[in-house]
Amino acid sequence: MAKDHIKLRGFFKVQITEKGKVVGDSGWCQNTLTNVGFQDYLCALLGNTPGSKQIGYVALGTGTAPNATHATLDGEVGSSTERKAPTVAIVGSKTLRFTATFGSSDSFIAATTNLRNIGLYSNSSGIGLFSGSIYGSSQTATNQDVHTSYEIRFS
Repeated sequence: MAKDHIKLRGFFKVQITEKGKVVGDSGWCQNTLTNVGFQDYLCALLGNTPGSKQIGYVALGTGTAPNATHATLDGEVGSSTERKAPTVAIVGSKTLRFTATFGSSDSFIAATTNLRNIGLYSNSSGIGLFSGSIYGSSQTATNQDVHTSYEIRFS
């Protein structure tokens, strides 16, 4: 009997731009899927059970890397009200891409801030972190935009 092996991996990229020019780029980095991500987003959604969740927001923060037991993103900027609803696209048959821009006109930060982490949530506030990770600290000024791309890949 043949066995199917499915791998799920998440990757993200964060770019900082000023006047249309890229001034910071994390490159593609791998994330950590949380226990809540497996339970509430994947298992519950596939099982069509009450309380299942779907990814609906991207968040940025200044804190540490989330691990499997995290339900929130450490140091989330501007509180959870600064989460952005992403544009969602299916890229090929096995990749889901979320893109969002935190624009300087949105005033998502009040002063120059060292951004370090990123995460995906189902809602605009509260707990329920699907996945997240850290990247090299990026100093971001209030006149800069932050563009995010986050991919969930099955292989």
